[in-house]
Amino acid sequence: MEEFLGIATTEWVGYIASVGVLISFLMRNIRTLRIVNSFGCGAFIAYGVLLDSIPVIATNTIIVGINLYYLFVKKQ
Repeated sequence: MEEFLGIATTEWVGYIASVGVLISFLMRNIRTLRIVNSFGCGAFIAYGVLLDSIPVIATNTIIVGINLYYLFVKKQ
């Protein structure tokens, strides 16, 4: 696996995903929180694919689905 600044690409994806989810919890507006959280979870899905980790992929896919449900089906 390639490295950037001595850190593997897979790890960078994990760090980016973590920051995305963390930032989402700083949002005051629930709609914005769900949107930002979905991007963070999408990055975690990519991370899970890189790690070949079904639990990481499944959990974050379900979270994205819940976010999309509340964003588009059950509008507040």
